[in-house]
Amino acid sequence: MSLDPKIAARLKRNPDGLIPAIAQQYDTGEVLMLAWMNDEALHRTLTTGRATYWSRSRAEFWVKGDTSGHVQHVKSVALDCDGDTLLVKVDQEGAACHTGDRTCFDADRLDIALS
Repeated sequence: MSLDPKIAARLKRNPDGLIPAIAQQYDTGEVLMLAWMNDEALHRTLTTGRATYWSRSRAEFWVKGDTSGHVQHVKSVALDCDGDTLLVKVDQEGAACHTGDRTCFDADRLDIALS
């Protein structure tokens, strides 16, 4: 099986065939992480209910939680208005970040200079 052609036609991929996927905790709105999907990763996500991404560094699929135990159970997937970003609402078990933090956006907050 492959990604539904109607969905595939709406996707605007980067030159590597990837689309960014933002993972968000479904009930709190907490932004957990950003990862990448290709058509097959999106197909697997939609058909298994487990967040599946494409690892650019390892050039392979990874199902969130298969090695760490920190599973993402997919509640919904939405495509943005331009067709170039996915929002994956999940129920995150444990840490979302590979560093062990709940979210990838906890550690390095940048100062904002307000005038």
